Amino acid sequence: MKVRKVLGFSVLMLLNGCVTTGVTADSPKVAEKNMNDFEMLLKPSPAPFMIPEWDKYQLSWYKPAFTLAMKHHEEEIAAITSNKEEPTFLNTVVALENSGRELERVASIFYNLLSMNTNDDLQKLAQEISPMLSAHEDEISMNEALFKRLEKLYKEKDALKLDAADDKLLSDYYDGFIRGGAALGAAEKARLKEINGRLSSATLTFGDNVLAEENKYYYLVKDEKELSGLPQFVIDQAAEAAKAKGESGWAFTLKYPSIQPVLRFADSAKMREALYKAYINKGNNNNELDNKALAVEIANLRLERAKLLGYPHHADYVLAKNMAKNAAGVYSLMDPIWEKSLAAAQADLAKITEMKGSKAEPWDWSYYMEKRRQSELGLNDEEVRSYFALEEVRKGALTLAERLYGITFERRHDLPIYHPDVVIYEIKDSDGSTLGILSMDSFPRESKRGGAWMNDVVAEEIVNGQRVPPVIVNVHNFTPPSGDIPALLSLDEVETLFHELGHGIHAILSNTKYRSQAGTNVPRDFVEMPSQLMENWVLEPEFLKVYAKHYKDGSPMPAELIEKLQAARVFNQGFITTELMAAAYLDMAWHTITEPFSGDPMAFEAKMVEEKKLPLEVGIRYRTPYFRHVFAGGYSAGYYSYLWTQVLDADVYSVFQKEGIFNREVASRLRHEILEKGGSRPADELYENFMGRKADVQAFLKRKGMDD
Repeated sequence: MKVRKVLGFSVLMLLNGCVTTGVTADSPKVAEKNMNDFEMLLKPSPAPFMIPEWDKYQLSWYKPAFTLAMKHHEEEIAAITSNKEEPTFLNTVVALENSGRELERVASIFYNLLSMNTNDDLQKLAQEISPMLSAHEDEISMNEALFKRLEKLYKEKDALKLDAADDKLLSDYYDGFIRGGAALGAAEKARLKEINGRLSSATLTFGDNVLAEENKYYYLVKDEKELSGLPQFVIDQAAEAAKAKGESGWAFTLKYPSIQPVLRFADSAKMREALYKAYINKGNNNNELDNKALAVEIANLRLERAKLLGYPHHADYVLAKNMAKNAAGVYSLMDPIWEKSLAAAQADLAKITEMKGSKAEPWDWSYYMEKRRQSELGLNDEEVRSYFALEEVRKGALTLAERLYGITFERRHDLPIYHPDVVIYEIKDSDGSTLGILSMDSFPRESKRGGAWMNDVVAEEIVNGQRVPPVIVNVHNFTPPSGDIPALLSLDEVETLFHELGHGIHAILSNTKYRSQAGTNVPRDFVEMPSQLMENWVLEPEFLKVYAKHYKDGSPMPAELIEKLQAARVFNQGFITTELMAAAYLDMAWHTITEPFSGDPMAFEAKMVEEKKLPLEVGIRYRTPYFRHVFAGGYSAGYYSYLWTQVLDADVYSVFQKEGIFNREVASRLRHEILEKGGSRPADELYENFMGRKADVQAFLKRKGMDD
């Protein structure tokens, strides 16, 4: 997930995805006398590290808190524009950077809860608040007096002799105003405000609809014979799920820990087909939660906005601030890889068809690939899981970060949490100073959005010469414990834990002057690099010995099983890469339209599938009606970034492979050249400073087994 960053402040737009960056620390000026209860939301929390006191905030407080915070923010902007002095970097740019802190604070609390521990009342309130925020943002981004002050400084910036971070801050604000419509005429500004207001509510509704459909559906098994092939822990969890729903039997849902084992292991083709079709038809059931028309409306509004701002389509509007620069840059990366990936997927499809002895269906892929994995590699998922108890995996991931960066994680039991599932750590540097706070929220529940992501609740920055430690949340939806058996993770879930910790480390090691440049406030096609980099250690034999221990007796993973997992690194990579790339192509198709779309969105999707020659048995990771990444916010025209950053992280990891996978000197350079810098330098510059060159795709192709 990613934040919706607006000039002097950031408002969390909580989406399904990976990382969102957010709010700041420093103290707002709120009068203590006669303070209303709701103003607690505007003040820095009195808890250690300014962690929100989640359980104290009442629903009725949010709307008046947002209203007052926006009023105060308007007053701060007015103070900048009414300043009679000539614009300076300090009285304009830094003043703008420091404005809106109260609004950031209440937005952080509200939108974090909306994604992590939501309810119907919060969702309804969000529908009221989001358009208010959009209108408020537009008033600032189109403020002519503020823009003129920034424009004057921007035109004179060479004479200001700014350091690199200051120069980038000024440039980013100026670009933000241009992209926010500051240079438009009155009529165009009015229309842009209408578009932004509608997008704020439409994208929110899109995400709410997907969550509602996920929570609504379950497949109930009455006949125990239909459970054939399923691991016992899956059966036990399904029994508990049925009981929770007031049913007898076994209930399977569309949440990842429930549906994925069914698609991989269930001998019942009927069961696999039912769950697969329910999953791919989320938002496409012609009911009150149908998202098809909403997706078209969102795509068309984004196109109209892009054209108002001088771009041919939404993709080029988005990509102008990314490493790819434009749509052509995205396709230049994807197209050559697509051909290799597609060929690998088609070769695997031929083997699956041979195994089945008849035409393979989309719900057959995972099932027969698992059969192949077991027969060719001798891998058994239950055996693998038995060595990946959540507590040990978490401990291993933290140990890796400690070993690389010389930091330590100390468990805290005295800090505020928003749900009993949450565990929380204080991270300290080698000198004993606090770097930040990290909480981990591991299991699915109906009040939590699907997927996994990182939020930063309090952003790192330098205030009066002192670094503010960030407060970070890692959120997952892992397989929960069942009975006496602890939470045992699949390999995918293990990689997800390391991935999200990678985002967290990026934010925690941040050392920037300005909160808008802190941590993961970097281009979309760079932000996933540090997180995906962490996944590389997961299957390293030397490191598996550290954290992969049998949950019953603590015995280390045997060498034979490690060898099998190593051999499996390139297994099924054609499918994995192709379904991801298909989603990226679909995202780009929707966001490179140059004329408003008025047809059937599913026909639009089908045309893309046909043009790319995508086997239907592979499918698209996210179809249009439930593609929350791109239609509920931050990854529009940006889903390609997962592939882009895989190229980058494979390239970076090749340095560790050459110098030693735990090489502290390499890790130190990574920390100082990339992680600490956040968005204070251009991403290309950070990357090339570390690597000494531009990115090379060969390490990625070798990892995928496509380098022949």
